[in-house]
Amino acid sequence: QVQLVESGGGLVQPGGSLRLSCAASGSIFSIYVMGWYRQAPGKQRDLVAAITSGGSTNYADSVKGRFTISKDNAKNTVYLQMNSLKPEDTAVYYCNIRMGQLLPYWGQGTQVTVSS
Repeated sequence: QVQLVESGGGLVQPGGSLRLSCAASGSIFSIYVMGWYRQAPGKQRDLVAAITSGGSTNYADSVKGRFTISKDNAKNTVYLQMNSLKPEDTAVYYCNIRMGQLLPYWGQGTQVTVSS
């Protein structure tokens, strides 16, 4: 079992920044992919950014140059630094971990609202 706990969401003005954290605990494989997804009302859940256990990253085109995913292995925590936020970034952000052929684990989600 793996538990993922997100934090760091909130209300921010357009152009502002937020940093999301996802703390993982439990039986985590040495090889994994952790990602941040988001889901706006009435829309599907989409990948925002992902990072492998080896440190490789990938980003959705809509956030490239604005968001940065990183991890702290000692803390089993993944971060999403979000800069230059736009109203269209408003969504519930979910943390996810995929390990081999296991079904992915999800966090409970954290709300990010970008509004003036």
